Amino acid sequence: MRQSAFLAFLGTVIAAPAIAQDAALVIGNENYRNAADISAADDALDAADALETAGFALRKGADLTAPAMQALLADHYGDTTRPGRSVILLTGHFVHAGPETWLVATGADRPTLASIGASGLPLSTVLAIAAERPGGALVLLGTEERRIDLGRGLTAGIGPVDVPQGVTLVAGDAAEVAVFAGDLAQSRGKTMAELVAGAEDLRASGYLGAFAPFLPAPEGPAPAPTAPAAPAAGDGEEAFWSATAAIGTRAAFDTYLDRFPNGAHAAAAKAAIARLDDPAAQAEAAEAALTLTRDQRREIQRNLSILDIDPKGIDGVFGPGSRKAITVWQTRKGYEGTGFLTARQIAVLADEATARAAELEAEAAARKAEQDRQDRLYWDQTGAAGDEAGLRAYLKRYPDGLFAELAQERLAVFDAGRRSEAEATDRLAWETALKYDTERVYQNYLDAHPDGAFVEEARRRIAELSESPAEADARAQADAAEQALGLNPVMRSLIEQRLAALGLKPGRADGTFDDETRRAIRRYQQARGLPVTGYLTQQTVARLLVDSL
Repeated sequence: MRQSAFLAFLGTVIAAPAIAQDAALVIGNENYRNAADISAADDALDAADALETAGFALRKGADLTAPAMQALLADHYGDTTRPGRSVILLTGHFVHAGPETWLVATGADRPTLASIGASGLPLSTVLAIAAERPGGALVLLGTEERRIDLGRGLTAGIGPVDVPQGVTLVAGDAAEVAVFAGDLAQSRGKTMAELVAGAEDLRASGYLGAFAPFLPAPEGPAPAPTAPAAPAAGDGEEAFWSATAAIGTRAAFDTYLDRFPNGAHAAAAKAAIARLDDPAAQAEAAEAALTLTRDQRREIQRNLSILDIDPKGIDGVFGPGSRKAITVWQTRKGYEGTGFLTARQIAVLADEATARAAELEAEAAARKAEQDRQDRLYWDQTGAAGDEAGLRAYLKRYPDGLFAELAQERLAVFDAGRRSEAEATDRLAWETALKYDTERVYQNYLDAHPDGAFVEEARRRIAELSESPAEADARAQADAAEQALGLNPVMRSLIEQRLAALGLKPGRADGTFDDETRRAIRRYQQARGLPVTGYLTQQTVARLLVDSL
C-alpha cells in the first residue's frame, strides 16, 4: 500500500474529459548554423496546415532552439489531456548514442554526448508522451543524409528505438515523411496497417493496428453497393462489424462469422481469431484486461529493477525493454515467458521485490556499520590528533568520510596561519591561484614560489584536479547516463531530501546537484555496494525509492 502511495505521489494524475481532441506537433528544423541544411524540412509545415484543417489542435515551429522545442512539446502535452489521436512530426538532423536519439536544434555547435541534452530534443520523451494515447499515437521522423559536425560520443542519424506499446513510429526521407503526414486527412477510414503499407519507402515499427481506422471515415451516406454479392443495405453488417472489432474477443468474431460467413470482413475476422488463438496473444489480452495504470506499471518496473532485471526505464511505459525484463523474470520463476503479466504474477513479483528490498537494506546497514568502524578507527590513528599530516592522511583515504568536514575545517586553520605568516607577494599569488582553482594556475604558483608557504597545498590541489583521459571519459559517461534518466527538478529535489533524511548531508534540497550532493550520492552508493560515481543511475534511483518507503 505504501509503495503505491509513494509512486502515486510522484506521478501526475490527469482527469480526461469525455470530449475527444486530436492534437498534432510539427517541428521543421531546416537552416542549421553548423551543419548542412535539411532541404525538405519546411515541407513539414505544409503538412501541419493539412492536419490543422483536419481538426487537430496544432503546435508548430521551424528552426528552433532546444528550449523552444521543449516548450512546444510541453504545449502539445497540454493539448493531450483529453482522449484523441496524436500526431508528432519531427524533421531535421538527428543524432544518437546508445538507446537514445535526439532531434538537433538548429543552433547546435558540434554537440557531444555530454552537451546534447542542452542542444537537442530527446526522442524518449516524445515517445513517452505519445504512449499516453495507445492505439492513437503516430510519431513521424524525417531527415536527410547531410553533413553535421559532431563531438565525441554521438553518431549522426536515428538510432535503434524502443517503441512503446500502442505507438506507431514512421521514419525516412524528410520530404516523403511530410507527404505521408499531409495525406493523413485524405486517408480517413484506413487502418494504421493500411496507411504504412502504402508508404513503401518509409520504415514503420511499433503498433500497426489492422482493425480500427486511425482516423474515422467522414460522416455521410454509405456508398451504394457495387456488386450483387454485397450485403443488403439494411442488414447492418457494418455496424455489427464495428461492434465486433470494439469487443475484440474470439466469441465476438465467431458470432460475426456465423452471421456473415461471406461478409466483407470475414477475412479480417478469421485473422483475428487466429491471432487470439495464439498463446502470446492470449497473454497480451489477459494483461490488457487488467487495465494497469501508469503508476502500477512504474511499480512493476521498479520491482524488476530491485531484482536486478533492467526494464530500460521506470516510466510506466511497457516498451521492448520492459517486455524483455518481464520475460526474464517469468522464466526465472518457472512461468511461461510471454512478456505479459497476470494478476497473480504481479502479486508474486511485488512480494519478491519487497523481500529483496529488505535484504538489500540489511546488507547495506551491515556494510555501512563496518565502513563506519574502519573510518572511525583510521580517524583515531590519524586526524584525531589534530596535526596537519594526520588530517591530510585521513582525507586522502576517506575524502567523503565521517570526519571529512571536520578535517577540512581544521586544515583551514593551518592554511589561515600560513597566510598570516606569508609574505605579501606569496599570499597574493596564492589567493589568485585559489580564485581560478585550475591545474595551470597552481603550477604557475609553484614555478614562481618554489619555497612558498602554500607549496604543499598547491601540489595537493594539482593532484586532486588531475584527471586521466580514462577518468574523464568515465565521468562523462556517468554524467550522460544521469542526464538520460530525464529527472525533473521536483524529482531531483526529492532525491536530495531523501539523502538528507539518511544523514548523508547533500546540501540544500534545491534540485541542483553541487559538490555536496555528489559527495552524498557517493556515500550512498558506497554503503549500498553500488558503483561509486557520484552520479545517479537507474539502479541508484530505484534503491532510493525503496529506502524512502
